[in-house]
Amino acid sequence: MIELPFGSEFSPSQIDLPELLVICKENEGNRELLEDTIKNRFFLHHGNGSEKNRRTLAMNCRLGMKSYGILDENCRLTGFGRDLYNLRENGEELYKALARHILLNLNGMGFVQCMQDMNAALEKITLQTMRPELKIRGITYPSGGKHPSIMRLWLAKAGVFSEKGYLVNQDRLNEILNGNDDMSKLRKLTEEQRYFLLALLNTGERGFQSAAQITRLASATYGATYPEKSLPKDVLNAIEAAGYIEVRKSTTGRGAKSHLCRPTQNAVKTLMEPLVKQLEAQTDPRLIEMLTKSIPDILRDIDSANTYTKGIALEALAFKLLRILGLDYLATRVRAEATGGNEVDLLFHSDRLVYTRWQIQCKNTGHVSIDSVAREVGLAQVLHSNVIVFITTGTVSPAAKNYANSMMKNSNLSIVFVDKEDIALMKDNPVAIVEVFDREAKRIMQLKKMHTSLF
Repeated sequence: MIELPFGSEFSPSQIDLPELLVICKENEGNRELLEDTIKNRFFLHHGNGSEKNRRTLAMNCRLGMKSYGILDENCRLTGFGRDLYNLRENGEELYKALARHILLNLNGMGFVQCMQDMNAALEKITLQTMRPELKIRGITYPSGGKHPSIMRLWLAKAGVFSEKGYLVNQDRLNEILNGNDDMSKLRKLTEEQRYFLLALLNTGERGFQSAAQITRLASATYGATYPEKSLPKDVLNAIEAAGYIEVRKSTTGRGAKSHLCRPTQNAVKTLMEPLVKQLEAQTDPRLIEMLTKSIPDILRDIDSANTYTKGIALEALAFKLLRILGLDYLATRVRAEATGGNEVDLLFHSDRLVYTRWQIQCKNTGHVSIDSVAREVGLAQVLHSNVIVFITTGTVSPAAKNYANSMMKNSNLSIVFVDKEDIALMKDNPVAIVEVFDREAKRIMQLKKMHTSLF
């Protein structure tokens, strides 16, 4: 997870940036004098009349400038801070430079993309609703923090956001990023493709290199795995189509010719690596793209003839449905050492009254078997889950249901099944998920009541 920068009291609604930069320059290296000057200039009539509160506001302003990379630990202007100082008399260029810095170096593009996604999904944007959406993009901020609001205000000063609200001006965004719209293109690359590109950029070489060597570097650095025989089809072609690498076959050596690649001029611009890194912590970008769709649109994709599209759509549906129930997203695709090599599609949790962890398995198959249920029960012990939810485009076998009933009678585990008939109910009314879970809750309660009555 990456965190948005702290910005409390370093806000364009509270300070004048050109004047603040002059204050920082005149008081470099003297924290006490710097904070005292900031207090007297911007917070003298704040803090509810308390001198202590006013000093805290000034300190927070300094810390915000440090978090935004303008001041260093010793209260001196950083290199970027000096760049801003030199632009202080040109307001448009000043705020444009700060916005570019935020977008590329402070995870601002991930934040902006999240707001665009939420707007596309017609979701109401508040500090509360954006938190889980940012989390699936690997971005977080402390509870009660104003971090997103401060970032939005600075970006709005440069015209990236509307004066009020979270509407994004794409033309202005592209202008600030020198005409590049790479975030959306990078997001369409798979995790393995992005890691390959990062590994290639990390070498610092601009000539052609062995693609096989780059995959080994990406595997060692990021833990990614790559196919040996289908590397061009699965990895190289997509990166080349996006305009980030050039690929050619080697003319030396015997047998099958290996592939060589080099980064394009666009890929080595300073824009590229910061944007790729902002995507490292994110959920599968194709799932995020699916989450911008409405539930009826997702349900149409579930009927797709393409198996992969159906699978991603099913995960997106599960995500939307669990959110409707008021659960909070925890993680996506928990696998490997955490689960002994097996995979869990989604984890949600809730801290209402008592803490519960919900383990979600999406099955794009004809039926859920007893083996599938047994495997999830085993994983629940590892992940300390209280609830297992199967969402399937098919049916649940009688043997699987009987096994689930047996497990629920003898433990505090609850196992919920949502099958193709339940999904069909939601095509016209997504909130029908509440009725489905209410039905399952009553069934599970009856099972556990029957068991306790034997004592």
